[in-house]
Amino acid sequence: MSQVLPLSEVKARFSEIVDVVSSTHERVTVTRNGRPAVVVVSADDMEAIEETLSILSDPAAMRAIEEGRAAIAAGDFSTAEDLEALRDRLRARSA
Repeated sequence: MSQVLPLSEVKARFSEIVDVVSSTHERVTVTRNGRPAVVVVSADDMEAIEETLSILSDPAAMRAIEEGRAAIAAGDFSTAEDLEALRDRLRARSA
């Protein structure tokens, strides 16, 4: 969810807005003269956005993601149950 607030209101309620944005991860679009000027987001959300942009701009990471998607589509993956069974077999061997 997102709020759109005029700059004058944001100035008057800045501390409250920071508290809400930080705790709810809601974003606030600040308008100046009725037009969007900036967006206030939590530090955690900004870090997540930057990490996402970094991955999306990394050709090797995007290739790996696409390869993973193709493997899943082809049924080439292990379930949690498969991994647990493998773990149990390995433990039994080393016992």
